[in-house]
Amino acid sequence: MCGIAGLYFPDRPEQLSADIKRMTTCLTHRGPDDEGFYVGRSVALGHRRLSIIDLKTGHQPIFNEDKDTCIVFNGEVFNFQELKTELERKGHRFSTVSDTETILHAYEEWGEACVQRFRGMFAFAIWDAKNESLFIARDRFGIKPLFYAQYNGKFAFASEIKSILSDPAIDRTIDNEALAAYFTFSYIPAPLTIYTQIKKLLPGHTLVLKRGQVTIRKYWDLTYRADRRKKEEEFIAEFLDLLKESVRLRLISDVPLGAFLSGGIDSSAVVAVMSGQLSSPVNTFTIGFGGNTEGFDDERKYARLVAQRYQTKHQEYEVSPNIDESLVNGIVTAFDEPFADDGMIPSYFVSKIARENVTVALSGLGGDEAFGGYERYLGFQISRYYNAFPGFVRKGVFQKVIERMPEKSLGGVRVNHLKRFVRSSSLSEGERYLGFVSKIGERHQSAFFSDGGLNFHQAFEPSKKQFLSYFDSENADEVMNRVFYCDIKTYLPDDILACTDRMSMQHALEVRVPFLDHKLMEFSATIPPEMKIKWLQKKHLLKKAVSPLLPPAVLQHKKQGFVGPMNRWLQNELKAFTLDKLSDKNLKKHGLLNARTVRTILDEHYRGTETNDTLIWSLLVFQSWFDLYMH
Repeated sequence: MCGIAGLYFPDRPEQLSADIKRMTTCLTHRGPDDEGFYVGRSVALGHRRLSIIDLKTGHQPIFNEDKDTCIVFNGEVFNFQELKTELERKGHRFSTVSDTETILHAYEEWGEACVQRFRGMFAFAIWDAKNESLFIARDRFGIKPLFYAQYNGKFAFASEIKSILSDPAIDRTIDNEALAAYFTFSYIPAPLTIYTQIKKLLPGHTLVLKRGQVTIRKYWDLTYRADRRKKEEEFIAEFLDLLKESVRLRLISDVPLGAFLSGGIDSSAVVAVMSGQLSSPVNTFTIGFGGNTEGFDDERKYARLVAQRYQTKHQEYEVSPNIDESLVNGIVTAFDEPFADDGMIPSYFVSKIARENVTVALSGLGGDEAFGGYERYLGFQISRYYNAFPGFVRKGVFQKVIERMPEKSLGGVRVNHLKRFVRSSSLSEGERYLGFVSKIGERHQSAFFSDGGLNFHQAFEPSKKQFLSYFDSENADEVMNRVFYCDIKTYLPDDILACTDRMSMQHALEVRVPFLDHKLMEFSATIPPEMKIKWLQKKHLLKKAVSPLLPPAVLQHKKQGFVGPMNRWLQNELKAFTLDKLSDKNLKKHGLLNARTVRTILDEHYRGTETNDTLIWSLLVFQSWFDLYMH
């Protein structure tokens, strides 16, 4: 895994060398083992390397035989050996044994269509001097990040925003749409970033820069078409074959590797398959939480059951409750823009402990999207039956009763989820699902931003339309598949994968995700939704498939998600920091937020009338980001 950066600046070529070195230095944490540069007449490429494959000859940038095409690459192409053999038959000569060089020769042979042949996770840039064009690509699901900007006659790209921000000439104006979207989702959806001039390249897309003109194309998408001709047993057999193949491909490494083991079904299944393919015990890593975590289930006990069954080399780390400002600031600077999934703290620590022992870790990430693992999927299914009740019963009886229910003081979220359910269930299907995933309720939106300032609804409208366009896409053939597809296009790349990439690369750790092999996901998209969620049981088919591999307690316990006891932290260890950071005095630094509304959100939470932990965490992260980057 690595960090890449590049700059196209034909007007001032004398600046290229200094600029690319500065940009690349910002990515040292992503690649502490090596650095490399290419500087031409109008373009410069930079690379920071975390050595995983071909430790001796994998230095980048890598050139073709004629030295007129070169590449910088972040990620892994797991089928590169198969492609290399095919390319050698076609006459290509290789000077390394790396997957990076295979990408370059594939581009020479198949042009921009080369991306169709890659199986893996990647973001790369190829400078083609013959055509004076820059070709950039990002993998199908967005496992690896890619940011870019056009300004002042320049085009810049990088693995992280901080690399582009290293240029003092970049405009740091906040994007209003991104701001409203952030407080809705706790992340900023692509192609937006918090900065108006910086964008994310969408997953499954390529970008070509030629003579200063940018062309962006989609090269892949996931299509959901339920195949009801097959029986459950047929789907199970095919899935297990694909999972084993996907894990096997992701065990290719010249450095030590291991696996995250959360105690959930997905990571446990990956560890079980790894154990069947490795001759030595798997290195496994899990975390728990110290202190008083009332209302929060520590899942270490489930991870231990799997570790014992497969005799893994298991290590645990306990996150202390002393979460302080320095940790929050350290995590915020990993993203360079507001990002507030509360899984970022456990992800930070599990990556830290894993990196002390291995350089590569496999993760069960993606299993929820592939097999229906989120609680909101059940909620959406139930809402279709709930709407059969007359409107006066739903709004006049159920909603009134539920809105009066007090929140649980110990951090439970069931009452909060019920409130969100009744508030959104009567909406159209797309807006209903948007309501289920939104972190800020309708009652706070109108007065969320400062008086006379930004209008929340107006600012959010383009992102809302994009979300609904995913939900209504022709790529999904029925309503539950539209829910799954929507998450694949939004929550998966811009939240879960972004969190995993930044927290792991903060510690120079490569994370591989077998469930997001595109062949496995394309197969999953043919499984009828009623086999994924059956009789209100999430992951029905997956549980049935891996039941011979896992202890019953792991299969049966309620999914909690890879998050920490955020509600508890906000009530205790983070309370003083939160109240100070979100004080009227600090909010006046930018004047963007309505201080009265922020006080109401805090008061509701601390009085127990509404659980606002995710929204408060989003506010806390935003204020910390502003103080670090804008003040």
